[in-house]
Amino acid sequence: MALDRDLAWLPQPPLDWRARLTAVACDAATGPALIALATLALDGNQLTALTRRRDRLARDAAQNGDHTAPFGLDQVRLGVVGGGTLDLLVPQIAASGLRHGLWLDIVGTGFGMGMGELLDPGSAFRQSECDAVLLALDHRDLLPAGTVAEGADAAAAAALGRIATLAGIIRETGAVPIVQTLPAPGETLLGSFDVWRDDGLARAIAGVNAGLREAVASSGAVVFDAGGLAATIGLNEWHDPASWFMAKLPFAPACAPRYAEGLARVIAALRGRSRRVLVLDLDNTLWGGILGDDGITGIRLGQGSAEGEAHLALQAHALALRGCGIVLAISSKNDEALVRKALQDHPDMLLREEHFAAIHANWIDKATNLEAMAETLSLGLSSFVFVDDNPAERALIRQKLSAVAVPELPDDAALYVRTLAAGGYFEAVALSAEDRARGGYYTGNARRREMQARSAGPNAGLGDYLASLAMTINFAQFQPVDRPRIAQLIAKSNQFNLTTRRYSEVEIAAMDADPAVLTLQVRLADAFGDNGLISVVIARQIDATTLEIDTWLMSCRVLGRRAEEAVLRELCLRAHERGITQLRGVYRPTARNELVRDHYAKLGFVREDADGGEEETWSREVTPAEEDLPFAVTTDRSATA
Repeated sequence: MALDRDLAWLPQPPLDWRARLTAVACDAATGPALIALATLALDGNQLTALTRRRDRLARDAAQNGDHTAPFGLDQVRLGVVGGGTLDLLVPQIAASGLRHGLWLDIVGTGFGMGMGELLDPGSAFRQSECDAVLLALDHRDLLPAGTVAEGADAAAAAALGRIATLAGIIRETGAVPIVQTLPAPGETLLGSFDVWRDDGLARAIAGVNAGLREAVASSGAVVFDAGGLAATIGLNEWHDPASWFMAKLPFAPACAPRYAEGLARVIAALRGRSRRVLVLDLDNTLWGGILGDDGITGIRLGQGSAEGEAHLALQAHALALRGCGIVLAISSKNDEALVRKALQDHPDMLLREEHFAAIHANWIDKATNLEAMAETLSLGLSSFVFVDDNPAERALIRQKLSAVAVPELPDDAALYVRTLAAGGYFEAVALSAEDRARGGYYTGNARRREMQARSAGPNAGLGDYLASLAMTINFAQFQPVDRPRIAQLIAKSNQFNLTTRRYSEVEIAAMDADPAVLTLQVRLADAFGDNGLISVVIARQIDATTLEIDTWLMSCRVLGRRAEEAVLRELCLRAHERGITQLRGVYRPTARNELVRDHYAKLGFVREDADGGEEETWSREVTPAEEDLPFAVTTDRSATA
């Protein structure tokens, strides 16, 4: 079995998998049941069967007057345009989306018609209101035979120009373009010298891949690294000449499940569904041996032994993930004092105590520990990845906490890093400075929780605790340097997000230039450090006296600190400067934003529309709160008029 091609980090499907698929019915458990069936190492036939069952359940629900489909899953309309035969791939993409909580409605085109339909403003494809469109082109579409003969660099530039044009057309439809890197062909003409040849295809492909990001930046496109995936699997395994010549399949059918999974990860990242927390076991995971039996000097870690170096590689990988903003935590059946001493004193330990936002070393079952971590970190369990060498512990988490991702580790520790990386749990479409600092944010948040617990004496109150944090809150109009981070927050935030409307960086720039739009970005710092950008507000002036809040989202890690009251006060002040007398807010319920159902009511808004509507409208007068709030405030109103 090929690790990366065959989804070997996922458990194998049970022998009765198809019977379980047939047994799924239209009820409250439909969504979780489909996800459970998808979160296995399924082959192409099983993925296709899963999509057929999914669609049948949706049709049955509609025929019965039940409009619960897509059964609590995040619905995304995906367009697929390419030069090869993609029909067989579509159901595999849809089923792979279920693995990430996505209900993908896929809009395709007939063979050879994709470019025509994309270019035709009146085509059904252009009118299909896709959320994202995959531009599935490879070197046969962009660098056909003969185009490279006069120079690889010129051919690459022409191909990049074509990609940029198509991505721009996709953006004009309101969809996010997804462009893929080009896999190199499996064959060469002059061996290693091909990469240097001025008229070499390999050089042209490398040029396209190197220039892709810059070429599509203005369209707000994201990249799916199909070229990297093909190289990881193996180019000769990826390219199947017989499948291409007979059926115009762009890659070997055996690679389709992995391609579909890679694409689903990118879409999940666009919707804020990538994982954020890596929870690590210790004994025989982060190091070799049993700490309680072998002692600090007896565990196997570090240079000089194959096993020690394998565990050290996992630590290095985890530390690199932390540098990219992934929060690290420990769940281990161990003595906490001994664990902390090992983390600090072992000379070969890369991961130290300060690298972990939560350390749960005790004799409690690990499901309970993970639930406690989620509460401490103010993150949902769907953000967690749990890595443990013990199959029984992995089975426990899968059974009790199905939202947690649990990679199926091999017996050989040398393959731990490869397995975790192949799982792709931390897929990203952007990486900002604030992303890189996220691990520190959550470590600081854990310390704040500890302070709050210590402050909870008989004479202490919330006010005393908040005052002890010495918080400074900063308000400003959207800043150009922060646009990537703002777009990322809008794409990812689901829980504290009143409308879950999504906007690209390009659209955000347009808002900055619109005098009718009021934008607000909020930063928070305290005695434990900088919390970074914690809230985003977009509001539109709809008439002379009314400002409607289009988007209001906030980081869940600052809940309970009265930041939302401070944001409302600042919003009222800025609205008052515009002569506005009324604020209007909209709440659009989703499967994931129940947290803010009462947000406007708590802030003194009154509901305008009749109860029972799918979208709620709330309003209040523009009157800043008089009550003192526990913040030192810094603000910039220079661009609000």
